[in-house]
Amino acid sequence: MSVIAIVGAGPGMGLSIAKLFGAHGFEVALVARDAAKLDTLVNDLREAGVSAAAFTADVTDRPSLVTAFEQINKRFGRVDVLEYSPATREVEMAGPLETTPDNVQSQIEYYLYGAITAAAQVLPAMREAGAGTLLFTTGGGSITPHPAMGNINAAAAALRNWVLNLHQVLDGTGVHAAHVAISAWIGSGPPEAEPDAIASAYWDLHTARDRAEINYIA
Repeated sequence: MSVIAIVGAGPGMGLSIAKLFGAHGFEVALVARDAAKLDTLVNDLREAGVSAAAFTADVTDRPSLVTAFEQINKRFGRVDVLEYSPATREVEMAGPLETTPDNVQSQIEYYLYGAITAAAQVLPAMREAGAGTLLFTTGGGSITPHPAMGNINAAAAALRNWVLNLHQVLDGTGVHAAHVAISAWIGSGPPEAEPDAIASAYWDLHTARDRAEINYIA
């Protein structure tokens, strides 16, 4: 059975992606900071007939992320799909004139370093098997910057750049890396902004394997 690991799992996008992949026979490993919320998600998935387990880690605490993947490997075996979309948390937003090394560094830890750490835990086995999918999520500001989020956009754009480079070097190996920029207020009302609708883009990237990036606009 195939396995998807969702880093930054929450009750919106993460749950929708888990249900969609689970409906296609995937077992689901959920990774996030809040153990109680993870347990709720696992119960929701089990009620939907999806095999799932929770693993607690903070993407800014890289050793905890490494430990979580060690536990995932013991529980499920090789991860076939990694989806990295760190959950929204309160952050200091700074425009370009207020951007400092400190308020960018925290975002770099959150977006880029966490993603690189998570990918490093699954890539060797994927490359050995010649199969796997790596999907990384940012807001639309990684492509079309919003000045109010100067520090956040910079970090998200760094992750996007790394993923597009990763896509190029993995091309032809059987491992597919792609970036999803979400230019929408998730769950804001329009059907195309609902988590279940957006989740379909991730399934399409995994199955079609024909694009390095989707800018999902709702």
